[in-house]
Amino acid sequence: MAHGNPTASGHGQAKPGEIAIGVIIGRTSEFFDFFVYAIASVIVFPKLVFPFVNELTGTLYSFGIFALAFAARPLGTVIFMAVDRRHGKGAKLVIALFLLGTATVAIAFLPGYDTIGVAAIWLLAATRLAQGIAWGGAWDGLPSLLAMNSPAGHRGWYAMVPQLGAPLGLIVASALFAFFAGNLSADDFFDWGWRYPFFVAFAINVVALFARLRIVATEEYSELFESRDLQPTRVGETVKEEGRHILLGAFAPLASFALFHMVTVFPLSWVFLFTKESPVRFLIIEMIGAMVGVAAIVASGMIADRVGRKPLLIGSAIAIAVYSGFAPQLLDAGPIGESVYMVLGFILLGLSFGQSSGAIASSFAQTYRYTASALTSDFAWLFGAGFAPLAALLLATHFGLLSAGGYLLSGAVWTLLALWLSGLREAES
Repeated sequence: MAHGNPTASGHGQAKPGEIAIGVIIGRTSEFFDFFVYAIASVIVFPKLVFPFVNELTGTLYSFGIFALAFAARPLGTVIFMAVDRRHGKGAKLVIALFLLGTATVAIAFLPGYDTIGVAAIWLLAATRLAQGIAWGGAWDGLPSLLAMNSPAGHRGWYAMVPQLGAPLGLIVASALFAFFAGNLSADDFFDWGWRYPFFVAFAINVVALFARLRIVATEEYSELFESRDLQPTRVGETVKEEGRHILLGAFAPLASFALFHMVTVFPLSWVFLFTKESPVRFLIIEMIGAMVGVAAIVASGMIADRVGRKPLLIGSAIAIAVYSGFAPQLLDAGPIGESVYMVLGFILLGLSFGQSSGAIASSFAQTYRYTASALTSDFAWLFGAGFAPLAALLLATHFGLLSAGGYLLSGAVWTLLALWLSGLREAES
């Protein structure tokens, strides 16, 4: 069994640039779906699905359903790893992305509570669970393949590539909602305008599917996956053999994942509920922040290649801890305070999140790396992000914005602890 660098094989070489394009397209489509739902959770679903309670309670209920997808992701990984073993990655991706697209476009047709009563809540929850299962199946192994085929001395640069999908997806989702909310009457927006971003999400999923299949289903890439560096294994066996590293890998990016929601979903909910600022104006601030985030993610790749991933991850976790002590209060300081909060937050998010992908991956035995990496991603999002908007909003409304900073601080502490326990040999590998 050969585990050398497949890129050196001459004919049918694995081109890191080509893999990177597939990774960016795939991750952007997934994050676009994510943010379309997240934004709707703040400005649409509380009124559409929970009109029988006040806006704050409706938003909290909405965030509860938001978390269901993260709880369902590991189940999706279990189901679709079995599909992968029996039918291959192409079949797995087609089924998973078809399910994701169907669940997403179904939300666009969701009737409100005033039309079908409590069934609207159950339908929203069902589509969210389906999205989570599909996200578990959408793991294509391309980020791992990219990391394994990146040129020596440029590991940090290629590690940041998959992370670009997050701010890019946020920019497009925020732009769409800002356009429809800013150009339609309130009645038209809540009647039909909010539904259009979900139709766009379905179209983007189709494009992303073909872009990823073009790589995953080709003979040369199939040979790379079949080298057993990136082959699906049984989930139970993988957890038994790699459970410790999966757990450490899930906690290592908690600082960046907690910050992820503290500069995207949570501030939108706070501004929408507790200030007189227009949600459209704040969506524009989010777009600007996300553009800063893109630049910071790119910078993280250059910095990591100079100083190493470990010092950057530790330094950014410490910076996030400092940020948590003062920044949340800026959300109550008007437009300037909000803008400073978002720009600073996205700079820190870009530097930390840019290198959080697969931070523990090379600790996995090669046989289990593919499945273990998928499970690590699932649990990292579950622990670090799934309940973050709900927890932060609950804390902030009961104990003030400073307590939301405490939630962010806890994420930084868990990251530092996980990096210390792991030793992060892989950061330099």
